[in-house]
Amino acid sequence: MRSDDSVPHISDRPLLEIRDLNLDFGTPQGRLHALRNISLEVPAAQVVGVVGESGSGKSTLAYAVMGLLSENADVTAGSILFEGEDLLKMPARKRGNLLGDCVSMIFQDPMTALNPVRTVESQMIDVQHHKQKSRGEKRARAIGMLHRVGIPDPQSRISGYPHHFSGGMRQRICIAMALLVNPALLIADEPTTALDATLEVQIIHLLQDLQRELGCSILFVSHHLGAVAELCDRVAVMYAGEVVEQGPVREIFHNPAHPYTRALLECDPGRLKQKTRALPTIPGEVPSLLGSHMGCIFSARCPQVFDRCVQEKPVAYAVGSEQVARCHLLEKQRMVLA
Repeated sequence: MRSDDSVPHISDRPLLEIRDLNLDFGTPQGRLHALRNISLEVPAAQVVGVVGESGSGKSTLAYAVMGLLSENADVTAGSILFEGEDLLKMPARKRGNLLGDCVSMIFQDPMTALNPVRTVESQMIDVQHHKQKSRGEKRARAIGMLHRVGIPDPQSRISGYPHHFSGGMRQRICIAMALLVNPALLIADEPTTALDATLEVQIIHLLQDLQRELGCSILFVSHHLGAVAELCDRVAVMYAGEVVEQGPVREIFHNPAHPYTRALLECDPGRLKQKTRALPTIPGEVPSLLGSHMGCIFSARCPQVFDRCVQEKPVAYAVGSEQVARCHLLEKQRMVLA
């Protein structure tokens, strides 16, 4: 870890840095505060996971980085810095070119991510529209990438339509398309959700191999803790639009500091030591994000709640050298982050 008096270098700067991001959605019922005070870093050549229950804001965060939010979305505060430049302040054309050249995304459902009436070849060539190459060169690159992600006989299969491929093969095609632009950052929004367990393992190992080979960074959004443990270097735990804990994967999984993180890990089927028909769950429901909330957002479901939790929002406490969590129970460590 760099000491405070050392001279910072350009390489010390995270590839992606999200600072105090707040995002609302306008609804007929009022303002829905989907993301609140999100701060997150993705270092160069590392994989950062974002985990949490459905509705925690994981995919919203990924779409905010990509600029793919719906018209009723409103970023009310914060910044999204990519290589030091704020994406939120960029002109639309410049941001579009940057995202097309340097940032790619793998979407959640491979069944709908591809255009069903166009061949895989035409879609993979179109993805390379920023590249100053001939159509033949772009086709050759596409075939090479299909081979790299494990599509058999890519020379002939590239002319097929999406419905000619299984779900697992379609997701491999989506990964190939995302990597064709040689991105510095790859955003994967729950890329294994629509796949069975066997294919999920294959896709995780594929991403792992490609990340090592290409040296890109990955922001990996998932609800699957096992996948995060396998693939990621760091992890951020989200709950109801907030990051409640983050740090290195090993530290979070072996020493979870926030009650919500511990509850998530206890519900992981992979950690069960005995066979059971009743899987553990977290009691209660995710709170409504309409209006304002006092205190800790997890207080209504927390087994360790006390009066202060309901009245005052917790600050971020340092648990270790790189692990932080927002929980009043950690105040005794008296290592409040600035």
